[in-house]
Amino acid sequence: MKTTLSLLTTIVLLTLFALGCGGYGSGSSSGSMAAGAPSVANPLVPNMATAGRAPFTLTVNGSGFVNGSVIYWNSTAHTTQFMTNGQLITSISATDVATAGSVPVFVKNPGGTGIYNNQPGPSSNTVTFTVQ
Repeated sequence: MKTTLSLLTTIVLLTLFALGCGGYGSGSSSGSMAAGAPSVANPLVPNMATAGRAPFTLTVNGSGFVNGSVIYWNSTAHTTQFMTNGQLITSISATDVATAGSVPVFVKNPGGTGIYNNQPGPSSNTVTFTVQ
């Protein structure tokens, strides 16, 4: 009985080794890791607006942006256009600047995919847009 158990344990261990522990070992890569953390530079362009202003394009400069990075305006994701790894743009509506106050703006890079989908996308530092 002891020999059978020992032989069975050896077979299981060799099988796990050969299969790469369920497909996560070397040689198996189905997915991509999350992008690194972006960084937003001050000032935003523009960096302030008058309440009730017409819609405008906001330019966010910084570093570490990737295709799929998203600009968050007051914690709400905005459709974002990737320009370069140092520049993103988005449209800000009149509703977004309807009332005076400070608006937090940050960028979030995409998370991992496939076997890396448990990696959340990292967020940048937060900068403030002023609505007067």
